[in-house]
Amino acid sequence: MGQYARHVFVCTSGKTCTTQDSATTFQVLKDRVRDAALGPHVRVNHSGCLGQCGHGPMVVVYPEDVWYDGVDAAAAERIFAEHLRDGTPVESLRYVAPPGDNKLPKT
Repeated sequence: MGQYARHVFVCTSGKTCTTQDSATTFQVLKDRVRDAALGPHVRVNHSGCLGQCGHGPMVVVYPEDVWYDGVDAAAAERIFAEHLRDGTPVESLRYVAPPGDNKLPKT
């Protein structure tokens, strides 16, 4: 196993996640992990574009390779409590898409 049991990436760049308040999503996850003293086991990082523009804010959790889309502050709270703390992915928030870029068309 790697240095961390889980590594969380929050898209905080790109063309759309930044306009969808991804900074708040990142901060909620970071703060909850810190407050629960899970820092030695769970790492929360900013990420560059995850190639899913328009579905954000995007969050991906490794090593499980679980992707979440539309992660607002409330969803981030659930992801922390259910997945990062308790170990069960939040199926109702899970993003399942074919491999590769899945950007929404520009309107």
